[in-house]
Amino acid sequence: MDASAQYNPRTVEEVFRDFKGRRAALVKALTTDVEEFYRQCDPEKENLCLYGFPNEQWEVNLPAEEVPPELPEPALGINFARDGMQEKDWLSLVAVHSDAWLLSVSFYFGARFGFDKADRKRLFSMINELPTIFEVVTGTAKKQTKEKSSVSNHSSSKSKTSSKGRGSESDKFSKAQPKDENEVLDEEADEERGETLCGACGENYAADEFWICCDICEKWFHGKCVKITPARAEHIKQYKCPSCSNKRARP
Repeated sequence: MDASAQYNPRTVEEVFRDFKGRRAALVKALTTDVEEFYRQCDPEKENLCLYGFPNEQWEVNLPAEEVPPELPEPALGINFARDGMQEKDWLSLVAVHSDAWLLSVSFYFGARFGFDKADRKRLFSMINELPTIFEVVTGTAKKQTKEKSSVSNHSSSKSKTSSKGRGSESDKFSKAQPKDENEVLDEEADEERGETLCGACGENYAADEFWICCDICEKWFHGKCVKITPARAEHIKQYKCPSCSNKRARP
C-alpha cells in the first residue's frame, strides 16, 4: 500500500524527517487539497484510510491486506462519517486520528530499531515542537498566536534595547522575528532554520510578541504562557520558569 514501505529510517533524525514528510502530506490533504480529499471519501465505497507518505504525498485508499501490516494502519472507514456530520467536525476528527497515526508510525520505527529511553525522549521532543494536524486544521494554533500578539506592543520599548542576541544575559526580553503564519507547509523549513519555540506550548513566535528567557534552563517562553506581563518582567532580576521553580522547591 505504502510506496515507501521499503524505506526504514533508523536514526532519530531520519524518523523525524519521515514524520515531517507524512505530516506535511496530511496537512495538505486536510487544508489546501480538502475539496479533492472530500470527493475521494465517498461513503458508498468500502472502508477507506488516509495515508501520508514521506515524500509529502497523500492518498485515500483501502487498508493493507496483509496481517499484520508492514506499518501501523491509519483510522479505518473515515469515509463513512463524511455525510453524517458537519464538514469541519469531520475534518477535525480525521485530523485527530491522523495525529495518532503519525505518532504510532514514528514510535514503531523507534521500537523496531531499538531506540533507547534517551532517543525516544528526543524524538518525542522534536515532534512535540510542531503544531498537531488538529491544531492546524482547526486554526487553534493560529488563533492562539493572534491572541498572544495583542500584548506585544507593551514590550516593544524593552525589546528595542536588547541587541546582543538571544543567548546574552542582558537580552532576557526580546521580540520574535516576523513570520507568515499562513504558510502552513513552510513550518518544517522554519524549524530547520532554528526558529526558537516556546518551552511551554511549543509554538513559534509571532511578530512583536513578548517573551521571556529562564535564567536557569535558558529556555524561551511566551509571556502569556508563564503568566508574566511586560510590566512585571521589568522588576524581575532573575527569572525562573515554572519547571525550574518546581525543581528548586522539591526537598
